[in-house]
Amino acid sequence: MILLVAILIGLPAGLLLALMQKRPWAFPPLSTVWLVVLAFLPQFVAFYLPVTRTHISDGWVVTGLLGSQILLLVFCWLNRRISGTWILAVGLALNLLVIAANGGFMPISPQIASRLVPQEVVQAIPLGSRFGHGKDILLLPADTHLVWLSDRFLPPKGFPYQVAFSLGDTIIAAGAFWLTAVQGKPLKNLVKKYSKDTE
Repeated sequence: MILLVAILIGLPAGLLLALMQKRPWAFPPLSTVWLVVLAFLPQFVAFYLPVTRTHISDGWVVTGLLGSQILLLVFCWLNRRISGTWILAVGLALNLLVIAANGGFMPISPQIASRLVPQEVVQAIPLGSRFGHGKDILLLPADTHLVWLSDRFLPPKGFPYQVAFSLGDTIIAAGAFWLTAVQGKPLKNLVKKYSKDTE
């Protein structure tokens, strides 16, 4: 959700920047985009597709999630010269780090989880078990490795859609915003062009 919001904000920001510089908006010149599709496929099957997500074992979910993160990091490395991909890579690396440190799932505390579903539902889930059919595992902060990288942030209470997210997710969203806003161009080039256009 936070990634989608970042892209939806980044697109009009990029259009406005292109308009100010009197040039057409262009999609960032990313290569090997098929790696992103390939990386998302295991997550789609494990977390979003109703006919499969209840039948896949935790072991396969862990393999798919870790593999997905690694493929996305490879994509960032192959596109490392494009502005914004390094920000994406840092966020992905932080998420991979905390997931790997906690048995292959993203930890979430009972306190945070109870903001997303009724507290009685959370209380019925044993600690160390998956929280729903997603990527999260229910753990106490004291039992969580790298707790500061876990899904520990929430939108304001009045926000219509509540979802927990991590520091890594926030950095990924910042990278997606930057990538769509500047269309993969180095900031110094944009500043130079804007300075010439306004002279």
